[in-house]
Amino acid sequence: MLNSVQRSFLGALASKEPVLIQLGKAGASEALVAQLKALLDRHELVKLKFIDFIGEKREISGGLAASTESELVRVLGNTAIFYKPQPDPEKRRILLPAD
Repeated sequence: MLNSVQRSFLGALASKEPVLIQLGKAGASEALVAQLKALLDRHELVKLKFIDFIGEKREISGGLAASTESELVRVLGNTAIFYKPQPDPEKRRILLPAD
C-alpha cells in the first residue's frame, strides 16, 4: 500500500512519462489487462488514457489495478497511473521514498 509521499513521488515521475496504453471502445478487455501487465513488468509505472468510458474511469481503474495486482497511484483527468514494483530488487528502476 502506497502512502501519500510515495503517491506524490510516483505522480511526479509519471508526469514526465508518455501515455503507454489507451482504453477505448473495447473497454477493459482481457487483451488490455494482459497488455497492461506486460507494460507494468517492463516499466513499473504506466499511464493509461481513457478515450471511452470516461464516466466510469475510477471504477474501471480500480478493477484494472486489482486484475494486474498493481497499485492505482491516481486518476488525474482522463489518465490513470498504475505502479507495480519489479519482483527482482536488482531490476527495479524506481526506488520509492520511505516516508
